Amino acid sequence: MRNILFCILLLMVALRLPAQKNVQAGLIAFYNLENLFDTIDTPGVMDEEFTPGGPNRWTGERYREKIGNMALVISRIGEEEGLKGGPAVLGVSEIENRSVLEDLVSHPLLKESNYQIVHYDSPDLRGVDVALLYRPRFFRLTASASPELELFNDQGERIFTRDQLVVSGWFDGEPFHFIVGHWPSRSSGEMTTRPRRNAAASLSRRLTDSLLNINPRAKIVVMGDLNDDPSDESLRKYLRAAPDAEKLKEGELYNAMYPLFRKGIGSLNYRDGLNLFDQMIVTPALLGEDFSSYKLRYTRVFNKPFLMQKDGQYKGYPLRSFAGTVWQGGFSDHFPVYIIVVRNIKM
Repeated sequence: MRNILFCILLLMVALRLPAQKNVQAGLIAFYNLENLFDTIDTPGVMDEEFTPGGPNRWTGERYREKIGNMALVISRIGEEEGLKGGPAVLGVSEIENRSVLEDLVSHPLLKESNYQIVHYDSPDLRGVDVALLYRPRFFRLTASASPELELFNDQGERIFTRDQLVVSGWFDGEPFHFIVGHWPSRSSGEMTTRPRRNAAASLSRRLTDSLLNINPRAKIVVMGDLNDDPSDESLRKYLRAAPDAEKLKEGELYNAMYPLFRKGIGSLNYRDGLNLFDQMIVTPALLGEDFSSYKLRYTRVFNKPFLMQKDGQYKGYPLRSFAGTVWQGGFSDHFPVYIIVVRNIKM
């Protein structure tokens, strides 16, 4: 398989690689699609607000506009690097079912990219799941699983939330693994819900360790809307995602978002604060300067002006589909995030 050979000269400049070296670049991204629901009232699922008769008046017309908006964003991720057609691998969250993903990847802006879908239904009460989309030109699927995140309240009752998704395969001939998560929200308060995210981080860590036990040099990308910042204890203590690639201790992962977090760059605005909940975390095998195989080169938040509120109190915030129940025709309350991995071309 040949990997992404887009605009080599442009990539040399953008990545600051020596001019005499040809490079291949791969784009791996995550995007919270914010309530990508169909219009059908599914029995046993709390999706009534996203129906034609619900408070959001979620009609087929609005649904199709939302699909088009999501397709536009995905198709433009990586455009600055000369990477056309969208990410090679894209984790997504807040999607209701496989059907909405099929509508998304068949949109004219994405159809030529031929995205394939990895999705499992989870027990989340609202019916939202995580999934992974991939372009078979760049990634060949070999295995996938959807481990449950088992949570219980103080009364011993089950809290139903999103599963995590593990996908393995060959990224342009190299074995890669992806763990996609949407950790429990802060809707009942950050302190009250913190143990739930710590539990989610512990599950992500166990999944990572199970892959590293098989191959200590495994290339793993943990991605998702984690509902915590890189400095929070779920990331630092339970996932063991460290801030400095050059100072990793034994067993630590590298949080590729930390340099952006230090600069005050966020992926969403939560309760009038700037947060970086959408994260990309990698194993040490993706670090270093030996580009004979794929290595992490840099990380970005895709926060272009067309994705932002243009004026008013929330100027600069992500432009959402709804403000309350008022249709804005926007995109999502999150910006996408992505990493670029590169390797030398063997001539």
